[in-house]
Amino acid sequence: MKTLFRWGSRLSDAIAATLLAVIFFTFLLQIGTRYTPRIIRSLGLEETLPTLAAVQPLGWTLELIAILWVWVIFFSCAFVVREWDHVKFDIIYLAVSRRMRTIFAVISAVAIVAGMLYALLPTLDYIDWMKIRKTSTVRNPFTGSKIPMRTIFSVYGAFMIVVAARYAWLAIDTLRKGPPKTELEIVLEAEVAADAKAAETQS
Repeated sequence: MKTLFRWGSRLSDAIAATLLAVIFFTFLLQIGTRYTPRIIRSLGLEETLPTLAAVQPLGWTLELIAILWVWVIFFSCAFVVREWDHVKFDIIYLAVSRRMRTIFAVISAVAIVAGMLYALLPTLDYIDWMKIRKTSTVRNPFTGSKIPMRTIFSVYGAFMIVVAARYAWLAIDTLRKGPPKTELEIVLEAEVAADAKAAETQS
């Protein structure tokens, strides 16, 4: 099971990285098509480089970047970002006992699960309704047709389901094993493990 989760995590990281790379290269393409003709004209090279001087800005790049950004945000929050990666205001949480931390963690996880499940059906219904709306410039590369907004925002539905499942598991795991380790505890454990490994190497 751990191996399966590890490979799933690597695949999620690869997908998120690929989306970011596509955003980056699409952004470069947008800049290139927008400013290349201006540069050519400012240098007086219209007759020498007529093809470059006639390049038109690609309007679909703006919409594609926005679509990919939506996918990067919600896909990464669902499958890539880990619990300890989130910004937290944990002054009170760290000041209380381990038992109280368990209670806090369970209440927080249950609240997130409840909120996600409460909003899930209305959200999925709205996403399904958005099939009547389609992209302005971006088209399906295989069919040539415009893409329904339902397809684009379906990632948000997946995000809600995955986050609810993750925090439901976190609540159960917290009840079984206690509260999640703090960042300080993780660092200290890593240092102890490194010292132990160094001692074994020297001996």
